[in-house]
Amino acid sequence: MGLIVIFAFIILVSSVVIRAKILKRQGIKAILFGSMDHKDFLIPPFVLFYFYGVIAFTFGFPMVGNQLWDVTIISYIGLLLVLLAPMLFIWGLISFGASFRVGVDDKHAGELVTSGAFAISRNPLYVAFFMMLCGVFMVFPTWIFFVYMLAGFWLIDRQVCREENVLRELYGKEYETYCVRVRRYL
Repeated sequence: MGLIVIFAFIILVSSVVIRAKILKRQGIKAILFGSMDHKDFLIPPFVLFYFYGVIAFTFGFPMVGNQLWDVTIISYIGLLLVLLAPMLFIWGLISFGASFRVGVDDKHAGELVTSGAFAISRNPLYVAFFMMLCGVFMVFPTWIFFVYMLAGFWLIDRQVCREENVLRELYGKEYETYCVRVRRYL
């Protein structure tokens, strides 16, 4: 199961890198991480430790946290979430088109995307991250992944709220109408 989780992470990261490179060739700067809040640069070390945790539990390397339970069906449900997350993420990237950014670009905003994956969630990429966090915790049920899941939920929700404020300013009534029609997450 751990190898599948690692593979899913590779797909997520690769899809962002590939999409950013495609947009860069079109003259669009897609990676704007940390432009809204410079404290965002504190996140990567924690993400790297999270990835190490997945690798450590997969290959038996030293890691903090003991398994909280051993229920096979929960692990398989988690694995299903881990497998579905990259699919939703890639659908979201495709739906985003040239408007995709890591961070908010309030100076060169693309058009408001409301179709494809964005017709069922205003934040399908973040929903994919939620699915990944839950799935990893269910596959590796330790207190460290539980803490990461809770912290991840908080950080993602914090980012979504910040982005929504900018989107309201950029798109006004069009965004408000979209918010009434489509839920923030699911």
